Amino acid sequence: MQFVTRAQWGARPSRYDLAYIADTRGVKVHYEGSPVPASLARPENHGQCAGRARAIQASHLANREENYSDIAYNALVCPHGYVFEGRGTHRKTGANGTSALNAAHYAVCAMVGDEGLTEPTDAQLNGLRDAVEWLREDGGAGNEIKGHRDGYATACPGGPLYAWVQRGAPRPGGGGGTPPSQYEPFPGAQWFRNQPRSAVITAMGRRLVTEGCSAYREGPGPQWTEADRQSYARWQRRLGYSGDDADGWPGPTSWAALKVPKV
Repeated sequence: MQFVTRAQWGARPSRYDLAYIADTRGVKVHYEGSPVPASLARPENHGQCAGRARAIQASHLANREENYSDIAYNALVCPHGYVFEGRGTHRKTGANGTSALNAAHYAVCAMVGDEGLTEPTDAQLNGLRDAVEWLREDGGAGNEIKGHRDGYATACPGGPLYAWVQRGAPRPGGGGGTPPSQYEPFPGAQWFRNQPRSAVITAMGRRLVTEGCSAYREGPGPQWTEADRQSYARWQRRLGYSGDDADGWPGPTSWAALKVPKV
């Protein structure tokens, strides 16, 4: 991995302490969402990439509405394949859209945009894989590689990058794709409201017990009950939800964070 530390690219200090995060389900891929000059990808222009990282950090720190404490991403990857350290490992991102989404995945931004340089280079795709593997090895990231738009209404990371994510984020030379998930996919909100009888409910309940969110008087069973809803509401509050967002009915983000094993 061609790694550029914060000191090397000239990062400004964080405005205040960044929230610690032990691990995540994986990584979400982003793009800049604004024009990026196509000329940035020329080999002789790599010297401009550190300045671009500084400019992105400056724009985030200037955004008082979002009140970013630092650059929002855990890492950035330039068209030449270099991984620029952002918030780094074990630091909660500010880029995924909500507090719960930020806790569920790290965020890596590719220096491509919606005009000009819109197609990631092969070196950049390799750099994105390097960043993902770094976050896995040093930051406790899980196997998931998703796009910013997964779970949040946005065009990010753009068509070309998202197509690569959907292919499993392989390295250009082959290999490095995401293995099949070992966890249950979200069955859908209505599925729970129909009070199904399923082994998935039992597996969910066991995970809630493991996470210390049990409201059960007996062990969780295959039928959805009020105890399941109360236990799940405790889990939602653990993730930072409140009010109607912590009503005990599973949603896709909280379900993904619970990591219910496949049965």
